[in-house]
Amino acid sequence: MMELTEAARPLTGRTSLEDWQSSPVGAPLLSALLARKGIDESSLAPALRLSLASFVEISRGQITQDEVDELVRAANDGELVVDEDGATGSAARFVNKTVIVTGAASGIGRATTQRIIAEGGRVIAVDLFAERLSELSAAHPEGSIVTVRADVTDPQSVQEIVTAAGEAPIDGLANVAGITDGHRPLHETSDEIWQKVMAVNVDGPFRLTRALIPLMRGRKGGAVVNVASEASMRGNAAGTAYTVSKHAIVGLTRSAAFLYAPDNIRINAVAPGPVATGIEGAFASEFSERRIGPFMRMIPPVADPAAIAASIAWLLSDDSSNVNGVVLPSDGGWSVQ
Repeated sequence: MMELTEAARPLTGRTSLEDWQSSPVGAPLLSALLARKGIDESSLAPALRLSLASFVEISRGQITQDEVDELVRAANDGELVVDEDGATGSAARFVNKTVIVTGAASGIGRATTQRIIAEGGRVIAVDLFAERLSELSAAHPEGSIVTVRADVTDPQSVQEIVTAAGEAPIDGLANVAGITDGHRPLHETSDEIWQKVMAVNVDGPFRLTRALIPLMRGRKGGAVVNVASEASMRGNAAGTAYTVSKHAIVGLTRSAAFLYAPDNIRINAVAPGPVATGIEGAFASEFSERRIGPFMRMIPPVADPAAIAASIAWLLSDDSSNVNGVVLPSDGGWSVQ
């Protein structure tokens, strides 16, 4: 039997933008969509490895799922061709395990939730956006996901999140929820922006991890993964508030990793580079754009959230049982520049 070659594969929502552009069928369709939306096709250069479906989130509503589906139909004689969406590698690492994921309704949090469920786990999915949580829940088998609409900056919400797990022990926590600061420099950072960034990026992970540590110590085991950032390792990747918040996450990770290692609790962090999420990444400061902009032009291609989710899942799983207190760059090599 002759194998289906890459060239013969149908164009789908999971096909990369690069492959759409190189396809004699897909290229004019994609160009026409971008033209209708007023998007300069050359601006796709950093994102060519991403799937067409990634547009739905990273365009922040400018391109819809219906428009992506119509593009796929147009490329396949009216048929909406859908790829299988399954995890690669070990497919049962989270069987009988419950993991809390914050920021679960979009981006890295959503991809992490999908990954854990695909590998047999149960997720307590936490986010502010109830409608997105409902959509996420509807897409997965009954019993595999418990949704909690909660604000990680609200101390009262912490107990609601922990209680949502029910009688099942909580095996893992992925602190994914986070916000940026518009790349604002120190002298343009207001008290309001500073406090908001710290509340989401530092206080939330601190409080939720603090609530879970006694439970994990009681059962002598558990894993926590904090989402740091490339900005946790350098000073030229983001604004002041965001950079400080992610440096704080590294300190939280390393301190907790050392203190609770005797209880078989592992605390690690993943440091993403550029990722295709809905998080706002535009410059709100001309000062910072002049100073940081030249460095941002050297970043590696934008990664799909699923790539970061794979790193998070590995750190949460027993596959990384000998890994504790690390900050794992998942940044396409940005950290070596």
